[in-house]
Amino acid sequence: MEYLAHAGINNFMKGMATVNPYFDDLQCQPEVVIPPQNEDCTDIGEHMNDPVQQTSKSNVTVSSSVRELLECPVCLNAMYPPIHQCSNGHTLCSSCKPRVHNRCPTCRHELGNIRCLALEKVAASLELPCKYQSFGCIGIIPYYSKLKHESQCSFRPYNCPYAGSECTVIGDIPYLVAHLKDDHKVDMHVGSTFNHRYVKSNPHEVENATWMLTVFSCFGQYFCLHFEAFQLGVAPVYIAFLRFMGDDETAKNFSYSLEVGGNGRKLIWQGVPRSIRDSHRKVRDSFDGLIIQRNMSLFFSGGDRKELKLRVTGRIWKEQ
Repeated sequence: MEYLAHAGINNFMKGMATVNPYFDDLQCQPEVVIPPQNEDCTDIGEHMNDPVQQTSKSNVTVSSSVRELLECPVCLNAMYPPIHQCSNGHTLCSSCKPRVHNRCPTCRHELGNIRCLALEKVAASLELPCKYQSFGCIGIIPYYSKLKHESQCSFRPYNCPYAGSECTVIGDIPYLVAHLKDDHKVDMHVGSTFNHRYVKSNPHEVENATWMLTVFSCFGQYFCLHFEAFQLGVAPVYIAFLRFMGDDETAKNFSYSLEVGGNGRKLIWQGVPRSIRDSHRKVRDSFDGLIIQRNMSLFFSGGDRKELKLRVTGRIWKEQ
């Protein structure tokens, strides 16, 4: 088994050396070049969605056998340095090594601290397409930069912005707009101004007080208006905020205002809509919106203060 495992990798590297000058350099140098272990330290901005990376290269196409070599047998994820191996040549990733109590998951031999430097060098020579290729990304990414690229890729799908339930649907913006309309039955609104009325018969109940999402279509874009109650410390409050259905950079091109009042008083909020890349909970917990204390909300509602009747008006505009 040991001879076959090492022979397989050696034969693979010999084959790669005939088409890849990178391996000629490796064979001439006695020292080991270890790729960065921290993905955050790898600067891959120049590779992201760059059409230049489409240039045909002999090492771009990776066979399924190579992918299997770089797949951890425990977590089934791609392996990054340090890649560990047992005395029989079976490999696994560094994250899974402590999980198997230093025993090889394949042959049960003790792992020790053997590094599979050959496989690490093979990985360093590879360039792969982004996993979001089907969403439009044309980048070809070095193996050790792939995870970071995909975590920031502008073509990665968006999560459903609906806040009333834990919806797991993902997709591009047109798909999510259709999903919100057809599956969540949200209120669809055309225009950049709005006048909404939020009513609650028992305003002292804060749990699960989330009103129906409203989606606005204006300036060729889509926006989501959220309104809900939550507990801020020991005090229940209401919050209204707008999210942009798109990326962060495009969101900065827009601003919005919210206004609520009654009995001669008024609260006004002006801000920049947050991208739906930020979760609904993240935006809410950062208090990035119009916050109304419950007592003030009941004062705005008028009457006997036993029912919430808030009218929230707003406007969305594009910055010049």
